[in-house]
Amino acid sequence: VRLVERGGGLVQPGGSLRLSCAASGIAVNRFDMNWFRQTPGKEREFVAVIRSGGSGTMYADSVQGRFTISRDYARSTVYLQMNSLKPEDTAIYYCNVIFRGNAYWGQGTQVTVSS
Repeated sequence: VRLVERGGGLVQPGGSLRLSCAASGIAVNRFDMNWFRQTPGKEREFVAVIRSGGSGTMYADSVQGRFTISRDYARSTVYLQMNSLKPEDTAIYYCNVIFRGNAYWGQGTQVTVSS
């Protein structure tokens, strides 16, 4: 299993970014696919999940209404659309999946929200 995140960068407060997570070795519609984020000195925190099979989603309270998780089975990719970004959204964002009892993570992509 390999996960590769892309799409991070520097954006002004109120701006938008779309992150992508390209997955190989798994079918992204058969597993819960997660986004987490981490800032220096803090624990990695849950951001969003898209459930296996259907399109059920769940978000952290801090991003509810601003972020949207989705997936493209044909491209084996999971997305995180981030709107109305705030400085407190600054973090490294990671894609995650649990496969056969093991947690797999990508290398992360840095998102910086600053004016």
